[in-house]
Amino acid sequence: MTPPGAGAAAGTDLAGLYRDLHRHPEPPFGEVRTAGIAAGRLRGAGYDVATGIGGTGVAGALRNGDGPTVLLRADMDALPLLEKTGLPYASTATTTASTGGEGEGGERVPLMHACGHDMHVTCLVGAAERLAATRAGWRGTVLAVFQPAEEIAAGARAMLDDGLYARFGAPDVALAQHVFPHPAGTLLLCPGQVVGATENLEVTLFGTGAHGAQPERSVDPVVLAAAVIMRLQTIVSREVAPAERAVITVARVRAGHKENVIPDEAALTLNVRALSEDVMRALLAAVERVVHAEAAASGAPRPPRIRPVSAYPILRNDPDATARLDEAFTRRFGAGRVAALAPMLGGEDFGLFGAAAGAPSVFWGLGAADPARLAEGAVPGNHSPGFAPAVEPTLSTGVEALATAALAFLRTP
Repeated sequence: MTPPGAGAAAGTDLAGLYRDLHRHPEPPFGEVRTAGIAAGRLRGAGYDVATGIGGTGVAGALRNGDGPTVLLRADMDALPLLEKTGLPYASTATTTASTGGEGEGGERVPLMHACGHDMHVTCLVGAAERLAATRAGWRGTVLAVFQPAEEIAAGARAMLDDGLYARFGAPDVALAQHVFPHPAGTLLLCPGQVVGATENLEVTLFGTGAHGAQPERSVDPVVLAAAVIMRLQTIVSREVAPAERAVITVARVRAGHKENVIPDEAALTLNVRALSEDVMRALLAAVERVVHAEAAASGAPRPPRIRPVSAYPILRNDPDATARLDEAFTRRFGAGRVAALAPMLGGEDFGLFGAAAGAPSVFWGLGAADPARLAEGAVPGNHSPGFAPAVEPTLSTGVEALATAALAFLRTP
């Protein structure tokens, strides 16, 4: 049986594959078509492939004699955003999946590859095929991993819990790249911490419902939510030292269904980020204090509920492995195309692959912005509805970077 989507993408050029994936985004744990394409391309290159790992994950191993095992990872899922790039291959896809689009009650929400996972998949397909075609020049095992559900911090753990390493063996090093709004054709890396910790929370505030004409009979959870939102913004500005980096974002607010009904509850989705574990602990404690205090001040009939939704650990690059890649990238691309990557407040679960294997890992940035537009300051960043990587030289650089990184650790015959 041909995997979904495999026939449509097999044999196409990489730029065509990228545009196809961009046009057909899929939600976390719903990446059926994307996984089918990845599996088909790996099989065509001679990899031993397993599908359905941790839900929709795909992994393929190319064993080529004695030597180290190098894991190369790409994430596959998209975001619930309405694309506004104006590209001829822009997404018009929608979903009702709660994990991806958070649609409720059958509500359809848009989907978009607004974080470059389509580029990651395409680059890994290209690198895997190139390594297969040049296997006479290296020894060891390439383990290509196409991970689901990175955007909800669940895919890496799901693949590991489902026996990824029991099937293929643990890697000796884990490698991954991510597109960022830096000049296309550049690479960015640094030793040590790369990405901070992230905690996503759902806060439910309870009130007393009433008619819109009789607010005195209510405890209005919408007003309570507004007070909570404003008070949360003082935590970073007044409780975190200016030298630290942290952010609390209220990304979603939900309450009520009718304009003349005061609802009896409201829900907020919070995104909390910090570069240090100590600051993260302080932020979470402050969030709990503020939410409970505002509920009490409003006379809420019951305490609020704070539910963890997902979390990303701090991601750190192994210093020795990073130095090896820095040397390999500089030799291959030239010093002018390799720059330092500053630690950021993003969220990333890639580090779990190295941690589970007790192996070093390296995560680097792949520049994806048109330099001319970047100079004008007109380039939307990741998670924006206008995010649109320059297909070239981003794609060719990403393929070459993954292949170069793998060869830096594989054994030479």
